[in-house]
Order: sequence, then C-alpha cells, then structure tokens
Amino acid sequence: MMHETPLIATIVGGLGCAFVLGAIATRLRISPLVGYLLAGVILGPFTPGFVADQHLAPQLAEIGVILLMFGVGLHFSLSDLMSVKLIAIPGALAQIGVATLMGMGLAHLMGWGLGAGLVFGLALSVASTVVLLRTLQERRLMETQGGKIAIGWLVVEDMAMVLALVLLPALGDLLGGMGTPSMSQLGLTLAVTLGKVAVFVALMLVGGRRLIPWVLHRVAQTGSRELFRLAVLAVALGVAFGAAELFGVSFALGAFFAGMTLAESPLAHEAAEESLPLRDAFAVLFFVSVGMLFDWHIIIQHPLPLLGTLAIILVGKVAAAYGLVRAFRHSESTALTIAGGLAQIGEFSFILAAFGVDLGLLPPTGQSLILAGAILSILLNPVVFIGLQRLATLRQRKGTVPGTAEVAAAPAKVKVFTAPEPTALDEHAIIIGYGRVGRLVGEALRQDGTPVLVVEEDTGILEQLRASGQEVIAGNAAQPDVLAAANVEGARWLFVAVPNSFEAGQVVAQARKRNPHLDIIARAHTDAAVDHLRQHGASLVIMGEREIAQAMLAHTHGLRIPDPAPAREPPPDGAMAEAV
Repeated sequence: MMHETPLIATIVGGLGCAFVLGAIATRLRISPLVGYLLAGVILGPFTPGFVADQHLAPQLAEIGVILLMFGVGLHFSLSDLMSVKLIAIPGALAQIGVATLMGMGLAHLMGWGLGAGLVFGLALSVASTVVLLRTLQERRLMETQGGKIAIGWLVVEDMAMVLALVLLPALGDLLGGMGTPSMSQLGLTLAVTLGKVAVFVALMLVGGRRLIPWVLHRVAQTGSRELFRLAVLAVALGVAFGAAELFGVSFALGAFFAGMTLAESPLAHEAAEESLPLRDAFAVLFFVSVGMLFDWHIIIQHPLPLLGTLAIILVGKVAAAYGLVRAFRHSESTALTIAGGLAQIGEFSFILAAFGVDLGLLPPTGQSLILAGAILSILLNPVVFIGLQRLATLRQRKGTVPGTAEVAAAPAKVKVFTAPEPTALDEHAIIIGYGRVGRLVGEALRQDGTPVLVVEEDTGILEQLRASGQEVIAGNAAQPDVLAAANVEGARWLFVAVPNSFEAGQVVAQARKRNPHLDIIARAHTDAAVDHLRQHGASLVIMGEREIAQAMLAHTHGLRIPDPAPAREPPPDGAMAEAV
C-alpha cells in the first residue's frame, strides 16, 4: 500500500544525497558544504529526477538555524555581547547601509525602481547565520575577539532585518509598491515593532535567565537523560517559536537569547552536548534547501547582473566590513575574520526577496539573482575566507600590517607561527591542545628539560604562551599542513590533549602515517573513544574516569583495574608516556 510521505521523503532524500556528495567533497579536499549545496540542486525542481518538497525543506532547515543559534547563545554570555556593542552596533548598521547603497546602484543600472533597489540592496547586505557560524566553528574562532564581534554583528543584522520586514509594507506606497501608508502609521509601526523587540529582550534577560535554568535544573534532578534532552529541545524550539509568533522576532534571534539566558548555568555544557546531533543534521538540511532554490538558467540569461551581484557580496561587503573594523582600531586578523565571514548571504536574503516580490517591489529577476548570489557566495565563501587569512599572514611576515601591536609586542625569543611554517625543533614533544590537561603535561616536560611545541587555536592561550617564550603553532592540528609544520617526523612524543575524540582521531591517524615509530599519547572520555583512538594508531590512551577509579582502589585496597589489551605494540620510547 502506497503512503503519502513527503516529510520522510524530503528528510531521507536530503540527508542521503548530502551524505554522498559531502563524502565526495571531503575526499576531494574541499568543503563538505559544497556537497550539501549540490545535493540541494539535484533534489530541486530545476534538475530532472526526484524533487523534494519545497515547502517542507525550508521549515526543516529553520529548525537547524534555531538549534545552531541556541548553541551559539549557550557559549555567548551577556557580558560578551555587551563587550562588543561599541563596534557590533555601528559596524553592522554601517555595513548594511553601504551594501544596500551598492545594491541600489546595481538595481538602477538594470533599470529598476527605488523600491526594488532597496529590497535588493537589503537582501545583499545580510549574511547567513548558518554559514557564518559554521565558518567560525570549523576554524575554532568562536571564542576569539574576532569571533565574538562577528556574532554580535550577526545579532545586530538580524534585528535590523526584523525591522526591515515590518517596515517594508508600510513603505510600499512611497517605494512604488502596493501599500498606502501615512507618516503617522509609519511612526506607529516603528514604535510598536521596537516595543515588541524591547519587551522580548527584557523578558528573556530578566525572567528567562531565572526560569529556563530552573526548569532544566529540576529536570536534571530526575536523573533521566532522555527527559533532559527533550527539555533542551523544547526550550530552544519553544522560545524561538514564541518569539516569532508573539513578538515578531526572528526564530534565530529568539533561539540565541534562549541559549544566552542558559549560558551562565552549570548545565549549559550538557545542554549544548544534547542538542548537538540534531543541530548538525538539520544544519545540513539548511544547505540542501538553499541548493533547491538555485535555478542554473540565471547564469545563462543574466550573466552580467549576476557578476555584479557577486561582486557586491564578495568584494563590496568584504571591503566595507574590513574598513569599518580597522576604523575602530581592531587588529588585521580580527578585521579579516569578520570581513571573510560576512562574504555571503543566506536565509534573511531569501525572506526579503520573497517578501519584496509579494509586495510588488522586486521583480522576479531580482529574486533569482539573490538566490543565485546566495548559493554561489556560499560555495565561494571558504575560498574567500582562506584567501584573506593567508593575505594577513603574508603581510604580517613582511611587517607591513599597521596596528598589529599584539604581535610586535611579543618577546623577540618567541617564535610565532600564524600560518603553517616548519619548526626548527627536533627530538621534541608536541602537545595538541593546551587546556587543563595539556598545560600540566607541558609544565612537567619543561621542568624535565624536554623541548616542547604547542599546537593551539585559542588566541587567549596563544598570547599567554607567546609572552612566556613558549614556541607555538596557531591552528587546528587536524589540518595536514598544521601538523606537518610541527615536524612530526622528527618528534619523540605527541600528546593529543584535545577532548574531542573525532578530531583527536584525525590527528593521531595523520601523525602515525607521518611517523610510524612516534610515541602518541592521547586522552579519552569513554571506552568507545579509547578504542577509536587506538584503532587510529595511538600508543597509549588514558581515560580520566579509569585513572580516577584506579587511584581510589589503590588508596583503599591496593587493587588495580586491568588494562584492556593495546591495539598495537607501543614504540620503544613508550616508557616516557607511562611516566607522564
């Protein structure tokens, strides 16, 4: 018997096709986002074969946006938001203004009216929440100054777009659409909108900061992990939906404030972990839904307007954001992080485009250009971001970057690698991750006189290490070029102290391939993670819970927990690992 299952078909088709093409993209060493977007193109109405439900896919994608922004809010406190307000608010508003003017200029060249130009420009001015956050997360930039400013910038953009969506109907008559506003109606609409946003923010910061942590704390006391996971999802989705329905705030902004109210709770970490699997799955569906909107005929029918649209997104916005951040006296790396992250458009752009067409302000060609510009800019964004980072590195090496006092002020004896650059150390110990575990290992090794090289991404930790004279490499060790710069072939020990077992497995596998005799010591939190790291080539894997239990038994009865059989024979220098 046949059943109507558009929801199941959309989810299965989207995730299945995204998995296949994402795996191929990863194999080709390009961003898996490219595979997800191409999966959407294949499932869209402009290519033959199966067509996913175009109404359900965006709604599923919106769940990914909600969970993603909720997760960001969990790691972004009110103090973080207030600390960047002096640049995020004027910077975002100025960048929106510049990009909108550029869009209006291109619209004028195409013979469109003022209303079409305004909608077109606004759609090109706002970056995609999902793409920007994915960019920051993949490069571990969320906790950096540039990452915090970018998130604050994103919040301001979202609030500005909420106001734009409310005001566009009221401005329809003035802009050549179908509305018939008066100045009093316009003022009233603006006041009501601002009032709703203010009431929502006040409720979340005053009542939400007490109620949401209290609810999750009571649920946690039941001891049911399943119920706690359900509570986290209910809070994230419920607050986002309520914010949109009652206060006219976007889903993303509502979810962000829901997460931020929980950020100061001891349960914030657990809430983030519980929402992670669904967050990743639905974020993939977001990119699939974007790809479904792409009509490749626009490339043939309107090549020059499309090039102009891409130039505004990839060049105009980058230049505007970079200039604004530098004008506020922030460093080169911070400016390029923000500028590169904003070099794309996304979900709000689609909403504005559809809204503009419904109001009679934007011609259908404008909507097609916006959609094409979105998917092409998302595809090209990793290239732009990496290119800007390498440009900053090149200028720093030549000493031509003004305003990089933090680098210039470092002691002369410190070797700072802001890009993959081979170390001169040999017979040294490499520490991947310098958190609580990595720091203890590093201090013991230095006291023993062992040369140490630290690979770390957190800028705060890097600055402390540089100031103390410690040689460092800034970057993600899972990237082959970063690991190659650490001279794995000439090292004696590799200590993998990062808590993420998936990332640690990548580091271990690459290091083992480069040096079959290297003594690799890694940490783990579960038995499954222990097996995972051993299978990838770790000589010794230490699980914290096992060591704690061993210490307890040794203190009381002198007993010892039997160690599981190692996956491979440890290298000759394994005794050093046991001692540490």
